[in-house]
Parts: sequence; C-alpha cells; structure tokens
Amino acid sequence: MRTVYEAQNLIDAHLVKHALEAEGIPTFVRGESLTGGIGELGVFGLVAVMVPEDAWPQARDCVESLQLGLAPDLRSGRDDGLPGALPA
Repeated sequence: MRTVYEAQNLIDAHLVKHALEAEGIPTFVRGESLTGGIGELGVFGLVAVMVPEDAWPQARDCVESLQLGLAPDLRSGRDDGLPGALPA
C-alpha cells in the first residue's frame, strides 16, 4: 500500500476515499482509529488514504483532479465572488 493523500481529518479522508472508489480504485484509510488519541499522539500525519502500489498512478491523477485545498474561485478559473461580500 502507498499513501496517495494525507488527510486533515476523517471527513477529508473519506471524501477522497469515496472519490477513488467511484473510479474503481481500492482504498484504505490509515490511522482512522487513532484520531481518538489526539491528546497523546502527534497531531500531524495520522490520517492518510492509501491505495495498492499498482493503482497509485491512477489514484494520484484522481486526487489531483479533485483540486483539494484550492478556493472555489481558483478551481473554476473565475471569480464569481459572494453576493454582498466585501473584500478584506
């Protein structure tokens, strides 16, 4: 198994997991049961989405196409803004 995505939390991990499974890629969420021990464990790198080694290239392409971590206006390439929102 090889890590294809380091998740911020379980929800983040499962969203990626479901996207990969929709493409037919088998996945495993590493560290899913460790999140209850946050006070005793390191905070970073606990939860990751993993795939079989031979499925990694396809999985990487799928994860990159999700454009995770980008603001909605950067995903679409345009800035619709929020109605009534003022710039900061």
